Amino acid sequence: MPRLTQIKETKKGRLALFLDGEFAFSLDEDTFAGANLHEGDDLEPWRVEELRKQSDTRRALDKAMDYLSLRDHAAGELYQKLCRKFDAHSAAYAVARAEELGLLDDAGFARRRAAELLRKRKSRREILSDLTAKGIDRDTAAEAVESLYEPGDDGEDPELVTARALVERHYAAKLAAGKRDQVAAALARRGFSHAIIREVLADFQD
Repeated sequence: MPRLTQIKETKKGRLALFLDGEFAFSLDEDTFAGANLHEGDDLEPWRVEELRKQSDTRRALDKAMDYLSLRDHAAGELYQKLCRKFDAHSAAYAVARAEELGLLDDAGFARRRAAELLRKRKSRREILSDLTAKGIDRDTAAEAVESLYEPGDDGEDPELVTARALVERHYAAKLAAGKRDQVAAALARRGFSHAIIREVLADFQD
């Protein structure tokens, strides 16, 4: 049975546990206080595993707070990031706790992210792909994009406005050189529909 031979405070304020003279893992102050541990305690293997899991879930939550302090995240995106460092259970716990605290809002994140990408002249297809890659479910992503692409006051399709701005900024010289097919292919790779491509290229015809 492992013996708790040393308890040592770390520079980050956690309590490092040493079992049989070897570092095992560390606990946050709240978890440590609730565990009622003392040097010299003999710990059942199941108790060690339980404490280790508590350590991981708290560390995952702390990391989630770090990520959220830097910028908004979708729940799925946050879960994916946490899974790179922690097990699935700890990552799921941290995401659920962040949701309970009101720190995650997938619908709001999707709307803000979609608007940001539109300003960067991304196509509707690119925006949808980006949102789903961030862990937004398809219905929420589609709703955010559809609200974004409602015709403006002048009745123009925002997708057409975006494609036109791209051509003006990046492809005007190629069009002037007669490289219409190359420009059409470039716009298609960016996710614009054939209808949008035909219309925007028609606008730049002499």
